[in-house]
Amino acid sequence: MPTSLVTGGAGFIGAHLARELLRRGHAVVVLDDLSGGFLRNVPEGATFVQGSITDPATVEALFRAHRFDYVFHLAAYAAEGLSHFIRRFNYTNNLLGSVNLLNQSVLAGVKRYVFTSSIAVYGAGQLPLKEDQTPRPEDPYGVAKLAVEMDLHAAHEMFGLDYTVFRPHNVYGEYQHIGDRYRNVVGIFMNQIMAGQDLSVFGDGLQTRAFSYVADIIPAMAACVEMDAARNQVFNVGGDTPYTVKELAETVLRVAGGKARLNFLPARQEVLHAYSDHSKVNRVFGTQTPTSLEEGLKRMWTWAKALGPQEPTRFGAIEVDRNVPGFWKQG
Repeated sequence: MPTSLVTGGAGFIGAHLARELLRRGHAVVVLDDLSGGFLRNVPEGATFVQGSITDPATVEALFRAHRFDYVFHLAAYAAEGLSHFIRRFNYTNNLLGSVNLLNQSVLAGVKRYVFTSSIAVYGAGQLPLKEDQTPRPEDPYGVAKLAVEMDLHAAHEMFGLDYTVFRPHNVYGEYQHIGDRYRNVVGIFMNQIMAGQDLSVFGDGLQTRAFSYVADIIPAMAACVEMDAARNQVFNVGGDTPYTVKELAETVLRVAGGKARLNFLPARQEVLHAYSDHSKVNRVFGTQTPTSLEEGLKRMWTWAKALGPQEPTRFGAIEVDRNVPGFWKQG
């Protein structure tokens, strides 16, 4: 039985991945500091350790206590827009924490380091975004993710550490932190509906994203460690069909039966259009029929209703307070 470490396993994607690994017969250890995840998300059967990847002593002790075959690294603070204003926090959590895991993975002889990156590494590139394009990230979050990808390649060349990188995008579904006001637009919309509020849309809402239902991306992430063709490779993974944010909001309202209106706020500095080519991941893992946006939203809404409205969180350590969107300052 392989033993796998899932960092961020009390968070959104990590909780789904931990369940899939258990289903596949892995012994699963979840490391999470619960800063953005919840103990309720950790699946039964996994060993839970509360701690931060940013603490080298915690990571070292964890690797002494367990002999990991695979490391699935999903712990991150994934707020692209906010990352401009929290650079130190961003690089500490998303880069230095990843390096702490990488060091111990090399020392322990881990068979594969599976890293969840982001299409934020591309920036405003030519569409559709493809793995062979030159990355030009436009925010510190994307810079940190790209730096980890580059360091994994360097560690492979120097130490023989094998890796697989996934670049998901705009993922939504059950276990998402719907109280986070800075990220996860689907969760924000659903939380606003349950709170009786209008839906906050930045700009004209014509930005496009290919929203990805979480269950569609998990199988490839879990299976990659069993596949030689995925060794030392980078894969885009997620939805194929772009929707405007306005279309998303209208679909969420239809699914939820909500009577809220759209509240158009000043535009943020963000990539206007982003969707990926998935021919590489389909070639290696096989083509799957994706969950439609409406069906995925129905499943998430059923879960969100049972959970109930959540108090919106506030990030308390803004480092640069210039040009922070006014909506984030409210409440």
